[in-house]
Amino acid sequence: MTALLDVMFLVLVFFIYSIFDMTMHRGVKVDLPGAKGVEEKGDRVVVTILPDDTLQLDGEPLARPELLARVGALLADAGAEKPSVIVAGDRAASLGTGISLLAELKALGLQRVSFQVSGASEP
Repeated sequence: MTALLDVMFLVLVFFIYSIFDMTMHRGVKVDLPGAKGVEEKGDRVVVTILPDDTLQLDGEPLARPELLARVGALLADAGAEKPSVIVAGDRAASLGTGISLLAELKALGLQRVSFQVSGASEP
């Protein structure tokens, strides 16, 4: 009986750890620019601009047209309560990529688009 309880305990521990591993948010490491900002609350979608100007939507690499189509679909599904979009741009990414992405996201009808910063202001 004790051996059965030990096995059941190990199975329970395995499932608990696997659930925690599935729910952990694993983001892409980017070197964010420093500035003071306000933390966004509620539903949000993270668009990452990597140093080589490639784009990712919630950690999934996508080409720009696919990314815009998916964000547009998310907006259409959301109804009145539209999620905010956070652009996490690496410090080495070009400014033009971020600005053109911002314009394209605004053209989709997004009202809440913001840039993610590290929280520490730079001199």
